[in-house]
Amino acid sequence: MSHPDHRMNLRPLETPTGVSAVAGPHDIGASPGDKKSKSKSTRGKKKSMFETYMSKEDVSEGLKRGTLIQGILRINPKKFHEAFIPSPDGDRDIFIDGVVARNRALNGDLVVVKLLPEEQWKVVKPESNDKETEGTCESDLPEELCGHHLPQQSLKSCNDSPDVIIEAQFDGSDSEDGHGITQNVLVDGVKKLSVCVSEKGKEDGDAPVTNDETTCISQDTRALPEKSLQRSAKVVYILEKKHSRAATGFLKLLADKNSELFRKYALFSPSDHRVPRIYVPLKDCPHDFVARPKDYANTLFICRIVDWKEDCNFALGQLAKSLGQAGEIEPETEGILTEYGVDFSDFSSEVLECLPQGLPWRIPPEEFSKRRDLRKDCIFTIDPSTARDLDDALSCKPLADGSFEVGVHIADVSYFVPEGSDLDKVAAERATSVYLVQKVVPMLPRLLCEELCSLNPMSDKLTFSVIWTLTPGGKILDEWFGRTIIRSCTKLSYEHAQSMIESPTEKIPATELPPISPEHSSEEVHQAVLNLHGIAKRLRQQRFADGALRLDQLKLAFTLDHETGLPQGCHIYEYRDSNKLVEEFMLLANMAVAHKIHRAFPEQALLRRHPPPQTRMLNDLMEFCDQMGLPVDFSSAGALNKSLTQTFGDDKYSLARKEVLTNMCSRPMQMALYFCSGLLQDPAQFRHYALNVPLYTHFTSPIRRFADVLVHRLLAAALGEGCDRGPGRPGPA
Repeated sequence: MSHPDHRMNLRPLETPTGVSAVAGPHDIGASPGDKKSKSKSTRGKKKSMFETYMSKEDVSEGLKRGTLIQGILRINPKKFHEAFIPSPDGDRDIFIDGVVARNRALNGDLVVVKLLPEEQWKVVKPESNDKETEGTCESDLPEELCGHHLPQQSLKSCNDSPDVIIEAQFDGSDSEDGHGITQNVLVDGVKKLSVCVSEKGKEDGDAPVTNDETTCISQDTRALPEKSLQRSAKVVYILEKKHSRAATGFLKLLADKNSELFRKYALFSPSDHRVPRIYVPLKDCPHDFVARPKDYANTLFICRIVDWKEDCNFALGQLAKSLGQAGEIEPETEGILTEYGVDFSDFSSEVLECLPQGLPWRIPPEEFSKRRDLRKDCIFTIDPSTARDLDDALSCKPLADGSFEVGVHIADVSYFVPEGSDLDKVAAERATSVYLVQKVVPMLPRLLCEELCSLNPMSDKLTFSVIWTLTPGGKILDEWFGRTIIRSCTKLSYEHAQSMIESPTEKIPATELPPISPEHSSEEVHQAVLNLHGIAKRLRQQRFADGALRLDQLKLAFTLDHETGLPQGCHIYEYRDSNKLVEEFMLLANMAVAHKIHRAFPEQALLRRHPPPQTRMLNDLMEFCDQMGLPVDFSSAGALNKSLTQTFGDDKYSLARKEVLTNMCSRPMQMALYFCSGLLQDPAQFRHYALNVPLYTHFTSPIRRFADVLVHRLLAAALGEGCDRGPGRPGPA
């Protein structure tokens, strides 16, 4: 028997020699229902386990004709043999049953599927209580939807910038068929709480009431349909391998020490059950692994899949590195980043050479003639206390007629990132900073994130500003866009700003405030915060009156030990008026810039849209709420928001019920998407469902999001400026 090296296919794998035919949860070779047939039918003869992929031409033709369907593959992390792709028509997800039907595609891949005959479709019984359709929650509500901005222990969190309200992302692994999650999880959650809709909170009279003061309703599943069919399919092509093909896990010896495979390969068992077991060449393993395998029983490794042939039930891979002991924070963190394809390597010398070389750097004299000089204005930042990448600042100047000049000033990152440069390319590839509990992987080198671009106090900074003349009620009288130079007078934390809001007539002691530049007083800053707060309240009130939606879900924040970085505790993060203040003006700036660039470039504007909720899941949730006697109006984003805010009382049980229902309402929500305005013909598709606005974009966080850098370039072009100016390596100060 030949023994190919790690770049070749192994023998046509029956149940492989040295591996038990009764596979554990990691055995991706067969789904539980077909293990026996696989081991018998393939014994002693070559047989392909997986179908050959269709040709590109056939796939293209099938997609055009509608005989094939494409979508992002989601694999249930609790039941790895179950996978799904979204239905293009918004109906229940399409079911892919078993690893063979999945045809070597991994979680997150963009796949093409072919529907199976109807007699092979999955029968769904919503009333069953076996949790068949319940998975774990991996949803990540879009920033514009949830409105919560968790503090980052090391750097500013990706959710700190308040351009967030409802970009509800539905990741679906928690709702595999797009149906059961509302019928099972919601039933379970509300059932435990014994749903009672209190009369309190219905003071507007919109919600129906019964003769009793309180209506208590238990789940009645008899009204649900006895069964329904869920379309099922098989994967016939992988359009894009979005999964990194990397996994963390453990090394094991093969079971049969006398087999030929035992002398050539070890077995890599991934921690993530959705990834197949992988054969790795022994030459990649530690030199004493075969002799002392128990020494490595708790060692975490990274392995990369290099091949997975049609006749192999396990993949073939290469061991990348040993991370360290399982359970320790740093090895586990590196494993997570690697699995998700996050580039956390150091920036190359070519990238760093794009940065200004003469330090300390100062603004070139010619920039002062090209920009509006706002250095004498009272401008300040409001961020988490630990933030170091400060990309937005605010100002509020009272005018003689009673109106206010309000400014949002954003770090001019595009000035330091010349288009087409090595720095530009790596930032585009990274696309975003990645925030973990204890660390951040920055999109840009730290010299930019924390020094040159960060709007640190008492330092001249280049910015891109939107400045409005606003009435105290938030009505826009005038609007200006342009490049500016600012000098922030202080760095306020959310706590500082909150104390100012809560003490409108009391002077805050200097000992309780950060340093303020001598050109401005603490009273001036305090009054500016109060004025901004007053306008923000009116803006917020108007937004929700105009039909915006917010899904307030509880968020955990962690307390870390300053020396070890280990977690000491956790608490629910409180979203307060100071957070809302910043959020309102970031939203206002993003919407203003969206309209500006779309007017200038109707075919090239980079915008962000949020599609309406998935139809079938929303209908299921509506049906459930009707059965539970919950007066929830799903007709629009605004109607849903009104229901969630006015249906429940404020006692702890009512709040708990509201939390459950809010969580369930997030499930049908779709991800918000960036798009080029010229690619969609119908302007109705441009809308942002959660914000209930016709145009939206991301402008306010260019230090951590590359989309914002592109929007800055579009705005510069719309104002008639060049997009590729660059620092040009000016000399030292």
